[in-house]
Amino acid sequence: MTEAQTSLLNHKNFHLYINGEQVHTVHHIPVYHKYTGELIASISKAEKQHVKEAVSAAEKIFKSDKLTAYQRSNILSKAADLMEQRREDFEVSLVREVGKTRKDASGELDRTINTIRLSAEEAKRIAGEMIPLQATEGSDNRLGFTIRVPKGVIGVITPFNYPLLLGIHKIAPALAAGNTIVIKPATSTPLATFQLVELLEEAGLPKGYVNIITGTGSEVGEWLLEDERIAMYTFTGSGEVGKHIKERSGLRPVALELGNNSPNIVHNDADLELAAKLTASRSFHNAGQACIAVQRLYVHQSVLKEFTENYLSHVQQLIVGDPEKTETDVGPMISEKDAIRSEEWVKEAIEQGAKSLLPLKREGAVLYPVVLVDTNPAMKVVCKEVFAPIVCIIPYQDIEEAFHSANQSEYGLQAGIFTRDLQLAMRAAKVLEYGGVIINDVSTYRNDVMPYGGVKNSGLGKEGPHYAIQEMTDERMVVMNL
Repeated sequence: MTEAQTSLLNHKNFHLYINGEQVHTVHHIPVYHKYTGELIASISKAEKQHVKEAVSAAEKIFKSDKLTAYQRSNILSKAADLMEQRREDFEVSLVREVGKTRKDASGELDRTINTIRLSAEEAKRIAGEMIPLQATEGSDNRLGFTIRVPKGVIGVITPFNYPLLLGIHKIAPALAAGNTIVIKPATSTPLATFQLVELLEEAGLPKGYVNIITGTGSEVGEWLLEDERIAMYTFTGSGEVGKHIKERSGLRPVALELGNNSPNIVHNDADLELAAKLTASRSFHNAGQACIAVQRLYVHQSVLKEFTENYLSHVQQLIVGDPEKTETDVGPMISEKDAIRSEEWVKEAIEQGAKSLLPLKREGAVLYPVVLVDTNPAMKVVCKEVFAPIVCIIPYQDIEEAFHSANQSEYGLQAGIFTRDLQLAMRAAKVLEYGGVIINDVSTYRNDVMPYGGVKNSGLGKEGPHYAIQEMTDERMVVMNL
């Protein structure tokens, strides 16, 4: 572990980071180890003037930006190499501040590094297109084409569950496109953002390109929304907050990746062992705290018994507990409060007639995997986003019934279906009202190169470096009269 990174992980107080300088504040917010409850750091709590200063710094840097696309690409490539060299540091930090298992932290590092490299490649590919103006009479002597230009200052608000990966999905494309950034990380998991910005600057990013403002979303988020100099907002989080951001942003564009309630269909012709293994392994990763985690399992009645037995056999092999142990599969939720809320939802469902196939067990912030049957669509564990290690197995008789039930949700991020029937798979792709339909794999599959985003209350816009860059640039028409 490098001296700089050791100092970072051991440091107990992280200040605001504006224009390349640490800015001290009067008040601070504690950050706890999510498994032990130990205080591991504190972060500065921003005031309104700090937000203005951060936007001013980002605006000034943007207007004087001298980095070429090639330079931006090289900086991002070097940052990916540095992160690969120091992955142990980042993994340990994620385990402590998020409560991720070492397995989940390692997976997040793999994807973060890949996303940085993809963004580095895309930085050199940003281009417009030729426009056939000659199609209109009288324009034979005119040449038309478009260019893509950066929007300006991007306001970034990131969630607690994947602070590194979901942060880089916004930061790297924004930088690749030539924008500058003011970022507000989640108050419960902010350390990854400080580590990331330090690494980017070590890779050659000039100071001031990324400014960090920490504090509560109800205050700092509002101050960011009030500043008209921010050209675009990109946010991952709850639907309620996302709707508020859209309402307050006016005509400025937003990219919103919001909640979900992922259905996964197991049809009667599916490879049941594959379906059971994949759904069990991805139902409870990150303690179920993923927007596309498996939540609703619709299983054809004819294979329900066999699938459920296979599924439970895989779930029961999962090791629950201390996330710092390499063998652990399921660690703590983000807080004991959230674990209690989730446990209460399960108890409420049981009181309403649902049955738990596994013992209901909670130890502090650790909620052991829950598998429910005999649920109904009105139960919170079915119709809401549980964001917890809770799965409902729901039988169906006809595939149209399964499609209808899957679509009976205010959300529409990703869905999965297991079937050997190609025609049925393609019908599912057209019928399921989701931004992504994953065939013979779980709803949690996300390749960071693909366009990722939902419909309905799951948000607006697409992530994935190429698609995020399209969101974070403006297309400008150029006409030359020759």
